[in-house]
Amino acid sequence: MTVNDRIVPELHGAEYRRCLTELDVQAMRRLHHAATGKELSDAEALAAMHYARTQAGSMPLRLRAYSHSWLLERELPSGLPDALKPMADRLYPRQVTAVGVAVGTISGVKTPLAKNLEKVMSDAVAEMYADGVTDTTLIKSRMIEAYRRFKKSM
Repeated sequence: MTVNDRIVPELHGAEYRRCLTELDVQAMRRLHHAATGKELSDAEALAAMHYARTQAGSMPLRLRAYSHSWLLERELPSGLPDALKPMADRLYPRQVTAVGVAVGTISGVKTPLAKNLEKVMSDAVAEMYADGVTDTTLIKSRMIEAYRRFKKSM
């Protein structure tokens, strides 16, 4: 089964498919090392396996769709054919988080004070996102903190 201590991929197709189906990172790393002589990290192997799953027509759609979603969440390319993407998005819809800032007045007309408060709170949100913080609970607490500081400064 080996040629010059390298695994012949055609002879290990079943093991390769099993690794992809089960996302067996350790076994895939061993197969890759035996075939190429190169080491992969767990993260590299997992990303490569998800990409391979999106392209493998032999994989069930739900596994391909999951891998497509996993890759997109991490801003990695997906190999899923365009025709399957709408089905994949229905199976595994992407969750998008957002934070809204709204400051109103009794009269409904924004005063300069309301506009300044809205800017202070928006800046707090933008700063959190710039720092890579996307947890809406943490962002909301920072917005409230900015609101309280603004009120104290008046």
